[in-house]
Parts: sequence; structure tokens; C-alpha cells
Amino acid sequence: MTSPAATAVDRSAPAPSGPSGSAPRLRASRRRHSSDRPRRSVLLTVLTGLVLLYSLVPLIWLAVSATKTQEGLSRSFGLWFDGDFALWDNIGETFTYDDGVFTRWLFNTLLYVGLGAGGATLLAVLGGYALAKFRFPGRRAVFAVVIGAVAVPTTALAVPTFLMFSEMGLTNTPWAVIVPSLISPFGLYLMWVYATDAIPTELMEAARIDGAGEVRTFFRVALPLLAPGIVTVLLFTMVATWNNYFLPLVMLKDPDWYPLTLGLNSWNAQAATAGGEAVFNLVVTGSLITILPLIAAFLLLQRYWQSGLAAGSVKE
Repeated sequence: MTSPAATAVDRSAPAPSGPSGSAPRLRASRRRHSSDRPRRSVLLTVLTGLVLLYSLVPLIWLAVSATKTQEGLSRSFGLWFDGDFALWDNIGETFTYDDGVFTRWLFNTLLYVGLGAGGATLLAVLGGYALAKFRFPGRRAVFAVVIGAVAVPTTALAVPTFLMFSEMGLTNTPWAVIVPSLISPFGLYLMWVYATDAIPTELMEAARIDGAGEVRTFFRVALPLLAPGIVTVLLFTMVATWNNYFLPLVMLKDPDWYPLTLGLNSWNAQAATAGGEAVFNLVVTGSLITILPLIAAFLLLQRYWQSGLAAGSVKE
């Protein structure tokens, strides 16, 4: 049996030395990468740079080409300026060419976006709020229908929509573009998911106890909390309606009701028709003018858009 004195001597004995007589080194702990000092990856940086380059090169080409004349587009390098700086002349000619029809196309696009995208956002907010905060029979069936509608491409519905609107006599009218744009299954689903986490049920119950009705509870309590999600849905629907090409192509025949996408394509097709005039410089300049409102909208509403997309990504 070991004595207490021997045990004390064993505990006080020095640690064994290594071959060189020094104490062995402890294994260095791995460096932890905090959020302040994230780990750097050369491969990730290169891939991100390639994606950024892929995204910016078309915009650079568009901005540079808008400064060239019709002849300058063919005699100069695409990503560099020509000798003649014709940006202001191109802008003026774009708005005056063909009796100023570009201005009409611009107002048509604003009309379709204002009524179509605005209405789609309003319906998505109301529907998403109701589906998230109210329980009613058939709620699961509605969820299945919404998910199924998100999976269906809009181009697959263009021909059935045309046949239905043709029976109602609405083709070749602005309503043939506005009414289909009012339905946004993805916007409804996004608002549904966002409203579920953004609006505490206890806050709604407190408002009802204080005597607020459902309408007042929605406008005074729920709507301010839904602002980031509303902006996100508005941006998605606005971009989808602004860039919509196939639906107006099917529905509209009168050039006076064309949106910008369809009108610029008709200018681009002039060069392939007999006796048509090539106005590629006006097509490029018109395309540059067309994307400026979208860029401005994203820059102005970026913080709301980012917070809306990030909602629900972190569980508290």
C-alpha cells in the first residue's frame, strides 16, 4: 500500500523531459476565425471576382456603346469609346425618333409597373398576412396551390391566358398585361413566410384587447412591421413587370401599347426588314435609359431589400 508521503513525492516530481532535456511543447491550438477576422480564401476571392466581372462587363459595354454613333458601333472596339462622343445626341434622337414613340413606350411601362406590380404587391401583402396570422379551413390546400403556382413558369401560362382574354375581348388592350401581372405566387409565398415571423401574435392580441379592430390592427400594428418584406416583394414584382417581354408579345399588336422591351425589339428588328433603317445606336441608348430606373430603385431600397431577404434566416 502506497504511503501518503510517497504519493506527495510522486505528485511533486517534475514532468519528464524530452530528448533534448526540455519540457515537451503542448499542441498549438487552432486559430479561431471570428466574424471580425473571417478566414480568407484565394479561390473564393477569384470566383467572386469572375462573377463580378461577368455582371459588370455587359453594363460597361452598354454604357460605352451608348456614346457611339451608328457607324461608330461597327468601327470601334466594343469596350472602348469611339472618336465621336454622341451620347447626348443619341438620347435626344431616341426620344424624338418615329414621332417620339419611345416616350409612349416609357409611359406604358410605367403604367404596367404601377398598376401591375403595385397591385401584385398589395394582394401579396394582404394574402400573406391573412395566411400567416389567421386559421381557417383549407389553409393547407391554399399552401399547396401557392407552392405549385411558384413552380409553374409564366411562359407556360401565356397561351392559356391569351385564349381566356381573347374570349373576353381584352387582347390588344393594357388590361391584357396588367391583370395577369397582379398575380405573384412567389410574392405571396414570401409575404406569408415573412409575416409569420415578423408579426408577434402577442402584439396583435394586445391590440385587440385595447379595442382595435382587425383593419386598425393591420394598418397600425402589422403594416409597419411588414415594411422590409413589402419592399422586397415590390422590387421583385417591379423587375418582373418591367422586363416582361413574352406576355406583351402575345397580347399586344398595337405598337402604341408596347412596353419598352417590346418596342426596343421592334427597333432592333428594323434592320432585318426590307427597306428598314438600322438604328442600333438608338436601341443601345434606349436600353441604357430603360435600366436606369431599376438601378435607382435597387440603390434607394437596398437596405429594406436586404433586411427583407434576411428575415427568418436566424432563429432567436
